[in-house]
Amino acid sequence: MVAPGVRLVQKISSTRAFARAAPYVVPAFDRAVHRLTRGKVLPSARMLPGAVLGVRGARTGTVRRTPLACLPEEERGTWLLIGSNFGRPGHPAWTANLLAHPDAVISLRGQDVPVRARLLGSAERAEAWAAALAFWPPYAAYQARVDREIRVFRLERR
Repeated sequence: MVAPGVRLVQKISSTRAFARAAPYVVPAFDRAVHRLTRGKVLPSARMLPGAVLGVRGARTGTVRRTPLACLPEEERGTWLLIGSNFGRPGHPAWTANLLAHPDAVISLRGQDVPVRARLLGSAERAEAWAAALAFWPPYAAYQARVDREIRVFRLERR
């Protein structure tokens, strides 16, 4: 059973207005609070599981830290990252960074975990996408708004 507050947030997050504003507001707020609490608090993770991804930039090599929703796969000990970009046309920059530099770090509740990212394809992606939709139904609205296939990555501990 999904709590009424979560349903409301899912409905709002499926809108185009949210897609225009959220990429500027949500990550900035998450980054600030995450930094102030030394990685122990990620505000958006109050609604759905989240982590801060640290990965080298594809062109610059500079480590970029991006707060993201992540779907823990507890039975595998892995995590899924969905490159939805809030249903905006282009792939988010962090996905290009992971393609160029798959060795990364995720910060979970104050712990840095070294990971290796792998872009999922075909049947493996379909299975992960179904889990992502069950986890956060607005991903379906995001996919419907864009012509690109939303990238799905699996993170495994290094």
